Formats: sequence, structure tokens, C-alpha cells
Amino acid sequence: MASVLALTSPAPVTAQTLDDGLMVRPRQIRLSVDYASESWNEYWEGGLRRTNENVGTVTTQSAMLSLGVGVHRRVSLFATLPYISTGASAGVLSGMQGMQDLTAGIKARLFSVTPTPRTTLRATALVGGGIPTTRYTPDFLPMSIGLGARHARARGALHLQDRSNFFADVSAGYQWRRNVSLDRPAYFTNGTLVSSNQVAMPDMRDAMLAVGYQDARWCIPLAFVQQRTLGGGDIRRQDMPFISNRMNFSRVQAHVMYTMSSLPLILNGGAMTTLAGRNVGKSTMVTGGVTYLLRR
Repeated sequence: MASVLALTSPAPVTAQTLDDGLMVRPRQIRLSVDYASESWNEYWEGGLRRTNENVGTVTTQSAMLSLGVGVHRRVSLFATLPYISTGASAGVLSGMQGMQDLTAGIKARLFSVTPTPRTTLRATALVGGGIPTTRYTPDFLPMSIGLGARHARARGALHLQDRSNFFADVSAGYQWRRNVSLDRPAYFTNGTLVSSNQVAMPDMRDAMLAVGYQDARWCIPLAFVQQRTLGGGDIRRQDMPFISNRMNFSRVQAHVMYTMSSLPLILNGGAMTTLAGRNVGKSTMVTGGVTYLLRR
């Protein structure tokens, strides 16, 4: 899940997710539960990196349910739904908790070719979207559990697998976001007073590059991820963040996934850290989870 200021759902790099170039096997169902804990005590106020004694260390914990279904060897369905809890170690701001946004998508394999005798190159495309599942309050950053914006997304990915079990993934996505309604008649952002409760949310794009090792039992990727918000202003000096702020970041993340031989289970764990950002926390995250495999 991501920096509290960015409020993107935790999405560790594992095989067969919304973001990578892999598919769920035909007639297979994957049910996953993943836990993530993320914290920061420094953040970027625009381009200024600073601390804030009014919040101290901000921690976000999440439990995410995920579903993957192999409809066909070239088509997979995915859905995720996280439960989020936020809190601060100092100050008077109260944390929030609740179900966040349901995200779903359909992924299709476009082609699979062998450019050399020892490598296989696969391309996939995904379309999907997300909606808030509860009436949580987005206008209370950094304690809010989400941004409250309905969105549509599209993503393309390439997966290059070598015969030695080493692989490389590259993917890029775009997210279109709808307006968000606030429980107040006006707001101030980007140097302008807006006399409306409607906030125009800027679109977002992201890209990921991952390399790693994958065989029948292990999947061990190391990834670099960037997110860019296409518009929006910066956090005003000594002010709270606003939902349409520009929220950019660069991160590295590592993951280990092990498929058990005696049980239909996949165990996973990982970690992430934010290298640079704008209007997001300089966060560190640890994750862990389990996936149960069913055959239809």
C-alpha cells in the first residue's frame, strides 16, 4: 500500500498480479490475504523534505483480500479489496480505519514468442477500474484511508523469461480519475480558492521495472517503481495535504514468494522503501501473505 500521503494500495511485486506480465493458469483460482505495515516520519512538502512534530511517525496498516481467476490460457481476472488503518504517534489527529476501494481488472495475453532459443517473451494488456466501497472521508490527509476517487485504468506489460529461470518485467499504466465530492462548499489548493465541493482529480501514470528469479517453487523479484501525477498542486507550507496534490514517488521493492509442494499454498514476504518523492511520505513498508490455490 504505499505512502499515506499517496494513498495507493499496497501492491507487492509477485507473480500473477494486476501489475506484472504473468497470467493465472487456466481453471485455477487464487485467493490471497496480504498484510502490510508502512510508516514514515519524514515527508516531502512539495520538494522540501521535512518532519512534523504534530504527527510524529505516521503508520498505515492494511489487510488486503485478492482474487485471481484463470478464465483461459490467454485471459485472467483479478480483484483486490484492502482494509486500511492509519495512526500517528504524536499530535491530536485521530487515525481512521475501514474498507477502502475495490479494484478489478481483466488481463489478456497479447502474444508469446521465442526471440532466441533460450528466452520467451510474453506481452499482456490489462483494463480495469476501482470504486470506494464505503463512505470514508478522503478530506483528512494524512489520516484518510483513501482518496475517494473512482477510476479507470489501462496497463501494458512485457515478461522476458530465460531458460535459466531468470526473468525481467517491464510495465506501464495510466489511471483516469473522476471528481471527488467534499463535505464542504469551498477549498483552497494550488494558490486558488475554489467555491465548489467538487475536486477535479488529476490523472496518474506509473512504470515498473523488475528483474528476478522464478522456477516451479520460488519467485524472487527486485523492482523499481515510479508514479507521476499529471497535474495538481503542492502541499502549502505548514498545511495539511489535499487530495488533488501532486503525489510523485520513486521506490525500490523486493519480494520472495514460495510455492509449497505438500499444500496448495504460496507464502510471500517483502519490503519497500521510498527513495524520492513529492507530497508523499519517505516511507518504509514490510509485507507478508498467503495464497490458496484452487482448481475448478
